[in-house]
Amino acid sequence: MPNSPSFELSPPPPPPLPQPAAAKNYNLLLALNYALLFVGSVGATLISKFYFIHKGSSKWISTWVQSAGFPLLIPPIFFPYYLLKSTQRKPFSGFNPKLFSLSILVGIFLGINNLLFSWGNSYLPVSTSSLLLSSQLAFNLILSVIIVKQKITFTNLNCVILLTLSSVLLALGSSHDKPDHLTRAKYFIGFFSTLGAGFLFALYLPLMELIYRKVYCYMMVVEMQLVMEIAATAFATVGMAADAGFSDMKVESGSVFDKGTTAYWFTIAGNVIIWQFCFMGTAGMVFLTTSLTGGICMTALTAMNVLGGVVVYGDEFPGVKVVSTVLCVWGFCSYLYGMYARNKKLKEKNNVAIEMNSEGFTRSVI
Repeated sequence: MPNSPSFELSPPPPPPLPQPAAAKNYNLLLALNYALLFVGSVGATLISKFYFIHKGSSKWISTWVQSAGFPLLIPPIFFPYYLLKSTQRKPFSGFNPKLFSLSILVGIFLGINNLLFSWGNSYLPVSTSSLLLSSQLAFNLILSVIIVKQKITFTNLNCVILLTLSSVLLALGSSHDKPDHLTRAKYFIGFFSTLGAGFLFALYLPLMELIYRKVYCYMMVVEMQLVMEIAATAFATVGMAADAGFSDMKVESGSVFDKGTTAYWFTIAGNVIIWQFCFMGTAGMVFLTTSLTGGICMTALTAMNVLGGVVVYGDEFPGVKVVSTVLCVWGFCSYLYGMYARNKKLKEKNNVAIEMNSEGFTRSVI
């Protein structure tokens, strides 16, 4: 009887070792997006305030400039494929009607958020509006739990509590710092508009995380951002046309803006450019991490916005704001430490698992 062929189960291969090049590219992309977020957040807050301080008054103009810089996203989308030939992926090749429709709807949603932010920023000092926007983190955690099933840990809960307490202290002690020409009613309109903008942005972040789960590369994030910004600009343009915003822009540049015509158009252009940094950095952070981490990284910039308002515009910085800023920094640092400790533990577990599997593979081969 001929010998039967023997079938031996080959041992499973060990898990792939970490790829330093891929990890390096990820870290570089993460650092780039946080740099965009840093420059965009601080710069947009200060330039937007500059517009209102020097007698710019149109909320629709302030809303429009936040998304009108979408053409800046066209070169990084199309140049690598059509000019540099450095990629095989055709722009928008991963889109389908559902993803395109979602991008448009989220863009309109973003336009509404921009309008609320403009209302708040036109009435409130930079330091107050910046600290008040940190309340979006509490909304963000709650909505992330509901929408993307974010797990509540001591680290993120502690961070959210500290930042929320910071905003409550601000709300109780900041109404006296309103500019002299504002009525109490307008001050509170700005106050609650800013809260509304914080809530809508907190909803925007987990919604985008949910959508990004269907996105397989960073360039698709840039492409989605382009569609969203076009939709937000269309929303703002309709509002501008209905409220005579384009006529206001002509009048403001000619005689109203007290720094002159050239400074006016530089202010508009600066707003258009810097807001794209802010939104692209936010989108990248959510895609590369989570909506909660993106929100916390944005909140970490609150202290910089506050200091910018104090240094550049002479905003008041009484004891309540000092305490609020300290709580903000404390909450962010505790979150960073928690992430560091968790990632260190996960890395140690993964290294042990890789060593055990590698040893088992070696023994079975021998």
